Amino acid sequence: MQLHITTDGLPIYLQIANQVKYLVASGRLAPGEEVPPIRVLAHQLLVNPNTVARAYLELERAGIVVKRHGSGTYISDQGSPLARKERLKILYQRVDALLAEAAHLQVAPEDLFKLIQERQQSMQPEENK
Repeated sequence: MQLHITTDGLPIYLQIANQVKYLVASGRLAPGEEVPPIRVLAHQLLVNPNTVARAYLELERAGIVVKRHGSGTYISDQGSPLARKERLKILYQRVDALLAEAAHLQVAPEDLFKLIQERQQSMQPEENK
């Protein structure tokens, strides 16, 4: 499970939780799959284990993961795929961060929208262009 931490102002535990939610929604983490132990993920991300524990608690509350005492934390059978509302919530947070960064860099919303369209087109397979 590859996660990364950014400096976009979103608390680290939410970044971890959101990325796990995204991986579940995209099918990259399957129901029943084990997630890394707290200490292992904390070591990989160079964060405090309490931060990862808080992220896992949020994921457990949301029904995304389940803890099996003595054997680890697993993706819930009921947590996949995420509801559309949850996927949009993740995107709202990313859009808010992007808009804030664009404002800070004095990029007009129209220019940002054009940039998004250009990037989206560049990501399309050749036959769809």
